[in-house]
Formats: sequence, structure tokens, C-alpha cells
Amino acid sequence: MWKWETESQPRGVIVMIHGAMEHHGRYGWLIEMWRRNGFHVVMGDLPGQGMTSRATRGHISSFNEYIDEVKEWVQAAYQFDLPLFIFGHSMGGLIAIRLLQEMEVETAGVILSSPCLRMIHTPPKILEMMSYGLNSLAPSLRISTGMTVEMATRNEEVRQADKEDTLYINKVSVRWYRELLQAIKAAGLTVEDMPDVPLLVMQAGDDLIVDRKAVRKWFHRLDLSEMHYKEWPGLYHEIFNEPEREEVFHYAKGFVMNRLRLLGYVVEE
Repeated sequence: MWKWETESQPRGVIVMIHGAMEHHGRYGWLIEMWRRNGFHVVMGDLPGQGMTSRATRGHISSFNEYIDEVKEWVQAAYQFDLPLFIFGHSMGGLIAIRLLQEMEVETAGVILSSPCLRMIHTPPKILEMMSYGLNSLAPSLRISTGMTVEMATRNEEVRQADKEDTLYINKVSVRWYRELLQAIKAAGLTVEDMPDVPLLVMQAGDDLIVDRKAVRKWFHRLDLSEMHYKEWPGLYHEIFNEPEREEVFHYAKGFVMNRLRLLGYVVEE
């Protein structure tokens, strides 16, 4: 876990949760944008990803490993005694959802970026069937994800950096796959357990990884006092890495600043 503190008068703290196969190092631009705008950032690498050494890369025993890890980040963020916001991208968005469904989190708002609520690309049917047995017999067996950096973003600079990134994961374990599917199912089955927190869902309009229709369907099943859905036409999965990312960031920042105003904080742009 790492903490990046703003050099200006702090307005709040953002707990950021990255997606599958990646790590915190891919969020340097976004971390710096929040810092420049008066927010501390708390973030780490999820188990089995990035610089973690607690599990085989691309493997987990249970999705709860992710939830337990993020709980620690939230506890660290509380120490700043500032309004806390949770940001989750893709699988990180799914983790945020499951965290909120399972425990009470004191948060001023939640931002989900292309949350993983259904994948577009799934293994061939034969491999899908075999995964049930392999989950018990060889849970750590790793298989190719079939996803490429070109599917994630149109940003050529980011694509090139990803191709040279030795921490980027190309294979995941059978157990990881089965646990992800179970978490997606749980997020939908327990949608009524979603607490009444201010929510902004930002979805890529041309997502090649996550099924945007599933995200929209999940969103409209919610019953929250404040909930916003914004779809970005033409943008790929990683909306905060796209060429239009400054516009995307300012939209997210607008949600956060409005929340601070409603909470009675003096907000100076």
C-alpha cells in the first residue's frame, strides 16, 4: 500500500482500486491529477498482481483476498480524517461493489469506471466446462486471458508502455477465473445489499472487455438516493487512459466536488 499526499490544502482522500492483470504503476497520471486538485490518494497492488509477493501472479484462492486487502486501504484512508471517496476500475469496480455489499463503509461517494459485471470475451465452451473440474484438481493452473493491450485503450503511448511492462499479467489461474465469475454473480444477486451511497458509474461506450449493457442493467436495478450513469461514446475500456482522459477526469472531479459542497465543505476551484 502507498499513500500520495497533496501539497495543497487537502479536500479529501481517494482510495483507488485497480483492475485485473494490472497494478498501481499504471495510474500515475490519475494519481497526480487527484493530488493537484487537493486530494490524498491511497492505493496498493492487489494480491497476485503488480509488486505483491503473497500469491502466485495471476492467482488467488478466494475473491475475498481482494476485499480484505482493500479494507486495509480504507482503514488507512480513515486516518486522514477527511471525506473519503472510493474509485474502482473494471475488476476494481467489482471489488468496490462487493466490499460495499458486505460491510459498512463510511464514504462520501463511489466512482466505478467500466466495472466488471460481465466479460465480453469468455473461454471456449470446452475450456469453460473443464474449468469446474480444474478448479478443484489444479486451481493454480494458469491460462491465457485472450485480451490484448489494444482492447483496453486507443492511447498509443499507454499501449506501448503496457507492452514493455514486465508487471503486466497475461495469464490467470483457473481459480481466479471461477472466483471472478462467482463475484460477478454475487454482485447481481445481492444488488439490494448495495448501501445508499452516492454513486457515479462511468462506462466506456466502445468497451471491448466489459459488457456495457450488463453494467447499465445492474445500475438500473439499484435504488439509491443519488446515482449517476455516464457513458462515454467512442471510448475504450480504460476511460482514464483514453486520449479524452482529461475530460473524463473533470467529470469525475465534478461529482466529487459536488459531494463536498453538499456535505457542507467550502470548496474553492
